[in-house]
Amino acid sequence: MRLQSVIQAIYPFSCVACDAPVEGAHGLCAGCWSDTGFISGTICDACGAPLPGENDGSVVHCDDCLTTPRPWAHGRAVLTYQDVGRRLVLALKHGDRTDLVPTLAGWMAKAARELVADDTLIVPVPLHWTRLLRRRFNQAGLLAQSLGRALGCEVCVDALLRPKRTVLLDGHGRDARFAVLGGAITVHPKRRHLVKGRPILLVDDVMTSGATLSAASEALLAAGAAKVSIVILARVVKRP
Repeated sequence: MRLQSVIQAIYPFSCVACDAPVEGAHGLCAGCWSDTGFISGTICDACGAPLPGENDGSVVHCDDCLTTPRPWAHGRAVLTYQDVGRRLVLALKHGDRTDLVPTLAGWMAKAARELVADDTLIVPVPLHWTRLLRRRFNQAGLLAQSLGRALGCEVCVDALLRPKRTVLLDGHGRDARFAVLGGAITVHPKRRHLVKGRPILLVDDVMTSGATLSAASEALLAAGAAKVSIVILARVVKRP
């Protein structure tokens, strides 16, 4: 305890988003907390997007999920992809801030806990090997591993493969995203036995149109998964 106090005095805890001093590890300062769009209240049961109105316990869906039925059963999201939430995602994805993983996965575990059964298998959305080589890690895979520890679930980081390299989807519309990702994700042939008959919790960092998650869910269901649910760190939402 004395050594821990000395270390804390030399290296005080700092905000995970801006490095301002905070009281505990892996926390946000007051300013960043107020600028982080944590999702709560009434949400879309399919993608976790925040919805207007009071939460009366009924199952509701956002316009996107009503327009485009999802192959997965339920979905939860932690943050809206804007302001501090967007900064955290980009810091992990492109800034090598892997130190953020325990904090972000802890938030995801709280959001996803109600979707998890005893035999749930946690599976991350895959990267094509060329992108994995360039980035050196799959952020969804890191989140999935930490999420598995938090929820006490088995994790298979290579259950899904991305044999077809697709163009970067930034700036593409919904229809283009779905067209590009058709058949781009498959189940690893040596992992099919792990998927068959089990509920799957599919993990990704950001959801925009849902095309990537749909392709991954369809591959898992085709391989015999009992059902697929999703948990994402951040949901892109339309600004009012």
